[in-house]
Amino acid sequence: MSSRDRKRGLREDERELWSHIIKKIEPLRARPLPSGEEAAEDAPPPRRGKTSTIVPVREPKPARQEPALTPLNRREKQRVSRGKADIDARLDLHGYTQAEAHAALLRFLRRASDDGAKLVLVITGKSGVLRQQVPHWLGLPEFRVLVIGFDAAGVRHGGEGALYVRVRRARG
Repeated sequence: MSSRDRKRGLREDERELWSHIIKKIEPLRARPLPSGEEAAEDAPPPRRGKTSTIVPVREPKPARQEPALTPLNRREKQRVSRGKADIDARLDLHGYTQAEAHAALLRFLRRASDDGAKLVLVITGKSGVLRQQVPHWLGLPEFRVLVIGFDAAGVRHGGEGALYVRVRRARG
């Protein structure tokens, strides 16, 4: 056994502290839990008589889920950041409170979806709470029906302070 494998013993001051701590500990239960045999003796006898039929319970249908958000692929992001693909609309959230920004973003994405926009730019700023909140919001159910995916913008469009958002087209 190497010296690394051996556990060191408690020093005198540690032993005193430990004994002081364990004196204050109270058990969670007043009586011990019964062992297997004792538990079987305490259990009520099985009921005799009518046998019930087991009716299978139907699982409720899960709520319709939108597909996972997907970031822009590398080629698509390059084309947009180099100016070779169009950004259909822009929203600058500088100066908005969180509540105002949330409402403005939802209105903006609804309008963009209705107008047939494919890609929009949302400017959040490089620091602050909106930079953290907007990506979180885009994953929420009310936004998921409008958003296919998003990714950080290229440097010429604001870099880490902005997002390219792919918009889902309006149905109907």
